[in-house]
Amino acid sequence: MFTGIIEALGEITKLQRQADDIRLTVNSGKLDLSDVKLGDSIATNGVCLTVVECLATGYVADVSAETVALTCFANYQVGQSVNLEKAVTANTRLGGHMVSGHVDGIATIDERVMRGQAIEFWLSAPQSLARYIAHKGSITIDGVSLTVNEVKGAQFRLTIVPHTAAETTLVNMQAGDKVNIEVDLIARYLERLVDPSAQATQNESGVTMELLAKSGFMG
Repeated sequence: MFTGIIEALGEITKLQRQADDIRLTVNSGKLDLSDVKLGDSIATNGVCLTVVECLATGYVADVSAETVALTCFANYQVGQSVNLEKAVTANTRLGGHMVSGHVDGIATIDERVMRGQAIEFWLSAPQSLARYIAHKGSITIDGVSLTVNEVKGAQFRLTIVPHTAAETTLVNMQAGDKVNIEVDLIARYLERLVDPSAQATQNESGVTMELLAKSGFMG
């Protein structure tokens, strides 16, 4: 589990393509690896990867064919900058939101506009994911926890404050670029609860549309 608060910028230093899989070597920059061991998880541009080798300056991880198909990793090259975050621990501050590191798909940046010192992006999500993106809800873009400021169908608007821009790869993103997105976990669980067709057995939990609305989960 992650928070979407980026700890460091890394750089891909080696890409080994093995059939449909990828073995990735990352220079982890200022990320503190003193407490990282084999088998630990590091979110790399929002993708939860397992460390298979610890290096003096970074780590090696494998990217499965399924992950390659669902993310932007298929187009990454040596020299690519990536956002890094270690998995949360019991004493980690949850400054962003609950992020699983399981990317749902790819969004495209439609427009980049400067609003004062901030960067405003309009992005288009896949139609299948649009229902999970809500005004003032949370979304993860290349591992960065962000708040959705406006939604129009499958399009949504984000505002990147100067600190976030300076500490992540988003500062260099332009119209036409593609990014990994992970929708809000709560939205997915709510859908499972209220959609009878998604339930293996009859709903015995007592959770109904009326109860969710009364409790403030639905507008």
